[in-house]
Amino acid sequence: MNKEGHLIKKVEPGSIAEEMEIAAGDRLLAINDTPIKDIFDYQYMVQDEELTLLIRKPDGEEWELDIEKYYDEDLGIEFDNGLMDDYRSCCNKCIFCFIDQMPPGMRDTLYFKDDDARLSFLQGNYVTLTNMSDDDIDRILKYHLSPINVSFQTTNPELRCKMLNNRFAGEALKKVDKLCAEGSGIELNGQIVLCKDVNDGAELHRSLTDLYNYRPNLKSVSVVPVGLSKYREGLYPLEPFERDDARKVIEEIEFWQDKSYKEYGDHFVHASDEWYMIAGLPIPDADIYDDYGQLENGVGMVRLLLDEFYESLEDIKKNGLDGIDLNTFSGEASTASGKLIYPYICEMSDKLMEVIPNLKVHVHEITNNFFGERITVTGLLTGRDIIAQLKGQKLGDVLILPQNVLRAGEDYLLDDVRVCDIERELGVKVRIIKSGGMDFIRGLLFDE
Repeated sequence: MNKEGHLIKKVEPGSIAEEMEIAAGDRLLAINDTPIKDIFDYQYMVQDEELTLLIRKPDGEEWELDIEKYYDEDLGIEFDNGLMDDYRSCCNKCIFCFIDQMPPGMRDTLYFKDDDARLSFLQGNYVTLTNMSDDDIDRILKYHLSPINVSFQTTNPELRCKMLNNRFAGEALKKVDKLCAEGSGIELNGQIVLCKDVNDGAELHRSLTDLYNYRPNLKSVSVVPVGLSKYREGLYPLEPFERDDARKVIEEIEFWQDKSYKEYGDHFVHASDEWYMIAGLPIPDADIYDDYGQLENGVGMVRLLLDEFYESLEDIKKNGLDGIDLNTFSGEASTASGKLIYPYICEMSDKLMEVIPNLKVHVHEITNNFFGERITVTGLLTGRDIIAQLKGQKLGDVLILPQNVLRAGEDYLLDDVRVCDIERELGVKVRIIKSGGMDFIRGLLFDE
C-alpha cells in the first residue's frame, strides 16, 4: 500500500468529501483497501456506489470512511498533483522538437518534455506512444480512457525512428492496432508535424493512407508545419515551407477530405491555419472543420474567430451593445499580434471602426525577434518583443492582448515578463482578452 498517499489540495464546498469532513491537507491512502496508483485508478474506483476511503489526517490519525453515493457521482476532491503520480518525460529527441530550439536561461518548466498518455486524456496533450508499456495500453482499454491523442508524424516505421531519434518509435505504432481493435471503444485523434523533404510528399500520402484505415476509431488528423526558431545550431537541418510547398500539402489534404466526406460524412484530415496563410489561400468555410475538434492544434482558429466576430458585429448593428450609442461612442485602443493573424485582426478592426465611427483602433504586427522571424504565431510572442516594438507607437487608452500570450493560469509571458511590466514600460493599460470574436469587440470597448 502507498504509505504516503495522495495529498488533497482542495475540497469542493457542498461535496460528499466536505460532508465526510475530508479537508485540504489530508491524504488519501486507499479506496476499498486498494492503493491508488494515479488519477486513472482514482477516477475508475470512485464511480462505484459504495466506497470505503482510508484518509490520513495531518496529525497522523487515520480515518476509514464508508460512503454511499450515486454511481459516477464525484466526491469533490482535488489533489495537489493532478496526475497523482510523477509526470513522464519524453524519451525521444525529435528532429522537430520545439523545446530543443529554446534559448538558454529560461525557467526550468519550459524545458520539460512530457509524453504522458494520461495528460493526453486529461489535457489533450499529444503523445508518441514510445513511452507507453503494454500495461499502459491495457489500462487505457480497461478504464476506457478516451480520446487518446497521438503524434504520428509518419506511419513509415524506419522514418519514424529517424524523426524521433528512437529505435523503438516504429515498433510503437503497433500499439495503435491494439487501441483501434474492433470493439475497443477507444477514440483517437492524430497529429502530423510536417517537415519539408522528410515526411511530406509521398510519405505524407502513405501516412494518411495508413491512418485512414484506423477509422472509425481514429476520428481526425491534423497536419501542422514544423516550427523553426533561430536556435537550431547542431540540430537536424530543416527548411521552412514556401508557397508552392503549402499548396501541395493542401491538395493532398483536400483529396482525403473529399474521400472521407463521401464515405463517412466528415473531413477527417485537417490543415492547420498556417498552411493557408503560407499558401496565400483563403481560410476555408466553417463546415470543413467539422466540430472544430482540432482547434488546439491551430486548425480552424481563424475561421472560428472571424465567424464569431461577424456574427457579433451584425447583432450589434441590429440591437446595439450594452446600451451604448454607436454614433457618439468614442475611444482609442490598440492591439498587437504575430505576423500570421495580423491581416485578419486588421480586417476585424476596420469593420468595427466602420460600425463605430468614433472608435480608433491601432493594430501592431510584432516580429518575433526572441525566437526568430520564422515564428509567426501570436502565442509565442514575448514581453520583450512587445515592449521593444510598441514603444513610441500609437496605443490609445488601452492595449488588448490575447490570453494565449500568457502561460496557463499565470500573468506572465514566455520570457517571464509580466503584464504589469508591459503596462509600466509602455505607459498604457493592458487588457487580456479571450479568443472569441465578441471578446475582441468588448475588449476594445469596455473595461471589464
